Amino acid sequence: MKPTDIDKVIATPAAVVLIERLRERHGALLFHQSGGCCDGSSPMCYPTNDFIVGDRDVLLGTIAGASFYMSPSQYEYWKHTQLIIDVVEGRGGMFSLENGEGLRFLTRSRLFTDEEVGALMATGQF
Repeated sequence: MKPTDIDKVIATPAAVVLIERLRERHGALLFHQSGGCCDGSSPMCYPTNDFIVGDRDVLLGTIAGASFYMSPSQYEYWKHTQLIIDVVEGRGGMFSLENGEGLRFLTRSRLFTDEEVGALMATGQF
């Protein structure tokens, strides 16, 4: 297994559809998950130019062409998991672009296998 075969973040088909719809309406997008209270604990979707990524924020990868970042403190908690960005019915975060769509992004996760962790560690990605 090559570390390049391991995605730290992926999106479900439903999430991809919503991301593409939002991109058509708003242009290039990015995600950020900070782990703060309230809306900050959900993945937030922004137009690329409307959010300043912090110097220490961790780029986990891209989903449907949108970069996905996480605050360093949250990454320490989640680094042993693959994040799976999904969509469920409900109101989106107050500042997230899906607000008003009747849908919201939701982070699910699964633990990396020992083999995946070893591969990520071998290249300093863990």
